[in-house]
Amino acid sequence: MTPGSIRTALFLAWLPAISGGLVAAEPRPSFLFILTDDQRWDAMGVVQNEQGEKGRFPWLQTPNLDRLAREGVRFRNAFVVNSLCSPSRASFLTGTYGHRNGIRDNQTPLPTDAVTYASLLGAAGYMTGYVGKWHMDKQPGARPGFHYSASYIGQGRYPDCPFLVNGKETATHGWVDDVSTDYAIEFLRGSKGKPFLLAVGFKACHSPFKPPDRHAAAYAGRQARAVPNLATRAPYLTGSGPENLVGSWFPAADSPRLLDYMRCVAAIDENVGRIMKELDRLGLDDSTVVVFASDNGFYLREHGLGDKRTAYEESLRIPLLMRLPRSAAKGKLLDHIVLNIDLAPTFLDLAGVPVPNEMQGQSWRPLLEGKPSDWRHSYYYEYFHERPFASPHTQAVRTDNAKLIKYPGHPEWTEMFDLATDPYETKNLIDDPAKAGLRRELEAEFNRQAERIARDIMPPSRPSTAVP
Repeated sequence: MTPGSIRTALFLAWLPAISGGLVAAEPRPSFLFILTDDQRWDAMGVVQNEQGEKGRFPWLQTPNLDRLAREGVRFRNAFVVNSLCSPSRASFLTGTYGHRNGIRDNQTPLPTDAVTYASLLGAAGYMTGYVGKWHMDKQPGARPGFHYSASYIGQGRYPDCPFLVNGKETATHGWVDDVSTDYAIEFLRGSKGKPFLLAVGFKACHSPFKPPDRHAAAYAGRQARAVPNLATRAPYLTGSGPENLVGSWFPAADSPRLLDYMRCVAAIDENVGRIMKELDRLGLDDSTVVVFASDNGFYLREHGLGDKRTAYEESLRIPLLMRLPRSAAKGKLLDHIVLNIDLAPTFLDLAGVPVPNEMQGQSWRPLLEGKPSDWRHSYYYEYFHERPFASPHTQAVRTDNAKLIKYPGHPEWTEMFDLATDPYETKNLIDDPAKAGLRRELEAEFNRQAERIARDIMPPSRPSTAVP
């Protein structure tokens, strides 16, 4: 598809919105949301610099992400409510848990009539576009709720990935996230002068970790530093199952796979820089809210694990950056607990669009304005087992400074951590009599949160099958 035909497609797709949508009298911000895949919260140069000698990857450089952090807000305690690709992506879109939106595994397409920030902003006069990785099962066609989409089915592939442009298969050439960035830039060029929402999904840094050739030798000879929980095994590891393949995935601190993972991060950063440069060139930087995040974290041998899914910090914690137009909040750090279900209500709130009562997240606006009057101090986490992965059904409550993890059917695996004194989660305190008070507090909070979520439970989705 040529740049001119892309702009024509954008305009034609947007016509119903401007004829039937609400048009505000005052300028409204546009929105750019960039979502990576499996990027750990600490896989950013700005975090490694902050951690100093405690950083695992002090050689990692992400100048464009660091720029976003300098020019905006960095949320240092951002989490997902389910550390798995499709459920997390659905939560970002809908502002709800999988219990409510129906996406609790990687094998469920997003309903075409789902209420999302995209469908609501589109109805309010925004031109909306989705580019890149969607990953709701192998969902074909145009992306629900968006006027324009240039995406691909399932995991796609790193080289020469076929895209679906408004549902029509289109051949592409090159590294997949470079191609997504090209489509994103063309969308921006076609949207100038109109309020827009653009969501960009990158495939990186999901396995197989295949960076573009230009980054193939980056970080050669570098090694990851050791951290205390490399020697701490998750209680559910039984000596078999895909989770235990982590030893072959990342057998050493200088594993080629680990370095390829970070090379993919470097390529992510490069493409973020390309998009930001185009925003600047088009004069859209002063009117666009930019959010950068990942769909979940990723274990790199911590607790003997690879992958994600369960409730240790490396899995459920994500990077989250936000830049507001014309904001004085530059280099701002926020340590409140924020969640992926908060993105949708935040976008709607900033656009002046009513937030549906069904959304379970909270707008970040009070935090951004320095008025966190009634902000959360804990949240409920849940992952549903997918065969053949060894990660079991997991439930947890995470507070500002502690965590209780439960594995239904296996009370002997229950874990409790004091994150203030043990941030690496190496000492299980569940049977420590000196911590009985903390256990009572966490059990009460777990029950309160689980009861609240249980009110929204939908019928279980069909049995899961393996999706890498």
